[in-house]
Amino acid sequence: MQKPNANREKIIELLEHAGGVTEDSVREVHEQTGIPEADIWGTGLFYTLLREPGQRIRLCDGLTCQMFGADSLAMELTEAGKAVERVSCLGQCDLAPASLDEAMELVTYAKHKTAISPPNELAMNLAGEVDLTYSALKKVKEMSPEDVIAALESSGLQGRGGAGFPAHFKWTSLRQQAETERYVICNADEAEPGTFKDRELILRQAHKMLEGLAIAAHVIEAKEIYIYIRGEYTNEYRAIERALEDSKAALQEFEFTIVKGHGAYICGEETALLESLEGKRGMPRLKPPYPTESGFRGKPSLIHNVETIACVPSIIHRGGDWFRSLGKTEAGSKLYCISGHVVAPGVYELPLGVSLDELVAAAGGYVGNPIAFSPGGASSGFLPIAERGLPLDYKHLADAGSMLGSAGVVVINDTVDMAKAAAWQLEFFERESCGQCAPCRIGTQYIRRQVDQFIQLGDPVTLAMTADVGWEMEEGSICGLGMVAAKPLESARKHFPDAFKTRD
Repeated sequence: MQKPNANREKIIELLEHAGGVTEDSVREVHEQTGIPEADIWGTGLFYTLLREPGQRIRLCDGLTCQMFGADSLAMELTEAGKAVERVSCLGQCDLAPASLDEAMELVTYAKHKTAISPPNELAMNLAGEVDLTYSALKKVKEMSPEDVIAALESSGLQGRGGAGFPAHFKWTSLRQQAETERYVICNADEAEPGTFKDRELILRQAHKMLEGLAIAAHVIEAKEIYIYIRGEYTNEYRAIERALEDSKAALQEFEFTIVKGHGAYICGEETALLESLEGKRGMPRLKPPYPTESGFRGKPSLIHNVETIACVPSIIHRGGDWFRSLGKTEAGSKLYCISGHVVAPGVYELPLGVSLDELVAAAGGYVGNPIAFSPGGASSGFLPIAERGLPLDYKHLADAGSMLGSAGVVVINDTVDMAKAAAWQLEFFERESCGQCAPCRIGTQYIRRQVDQFIQLGDPVTLAMTADVGWEMEEGSICGLGMVAAKPLESARKHFPDAFKTRD
């Protein structure tokens, strides 16, 4: 039985400090928190950074890193006597192949240059000067909450984490709640393959994120702000700590808490993130109720992605209409990540709705003969290069059967077998399924296994049932992971049928 005063929220942090899940650490955490040992085992084993104690190199096997030789690098490191663990995307796709050393510090073997947008007059301006004045927060305190939300509405700001949900709806919902205990939560658990925009924003313009969070907290009348950052982002965690130290005076009325993730992609889903914050396995909740009604600790919670919330100070300063005018086909500027077969992978802030050709031009051009691209991370599947003129926005990509998602664009040239590209993405979804619902848990395993058999045997009959299983996953899964997990295979078969014909 759990003690009445048991502190579940601390168990993940305590397991990390204890070095991971072992019999001794579980017993120790039980004594400190009052949580039953069985619950601690169940929670700790859910997270990849906790379940296997011991130091080792973590080598990314995401799509871009596989394209740039992750398998060969793993062999070299193993032959050199290193302990190597193959892991899901590390958010360093522009530096592929990427890895973390035994101390969780970034190591890259990239032989190409990377870049970001030069200084500009757009909302993020990654390369611009850092503003420590927090003048947007000061301005907001002289405005009514209704005027702030009206500015958000006129800006057309949509969630930049993947869902594209209008930001002002969430703020309005929070203001309407009768419960006065409220929270603001920043989702910095960036783990979608091909995506690393929030990484650069935190490293270069963390104060925009902090100021946006403070503005949100002021408007919805919250005092506590949580930043949930992926556990593999060691440098980024330190950047937030430094930014908070540098802005103590401006943010003194708010209580900031940084919480590390521990290696679970699913915790990027907002309700799974809430479960993790509460010291549980990161399994998505059924909705409704939505977090704006019942979120962290069962209280109304405003959850935004890093990029979304960091847009707010510029909107306050320059107006919603200004922000809306920055877009090409939809509102605002957008941080686009691009990796793969381009000259200068990186993060480029451009008008929302630019084409792939325009994005690649900013990144120095194509490398080799491009045949495909993934426009919005693994969840978006693949499109043929013939769609290079399609606006990279929410509507046009949805109409094309894809999605903008997190704007993690990966360009693929003709040196890549598209069946293998699909297999690499499918392996990611199988590994990162939380296992809560059967369609996703079983379906991700089945589809990945069938594609592996096709690559090995060259017989298309191995794929005969994958479309049916994919449909069942889309219709029956609790969260978005299971709903899109078959998309890499479905889109690759649709647009590149020759890659799935009989092989010798």
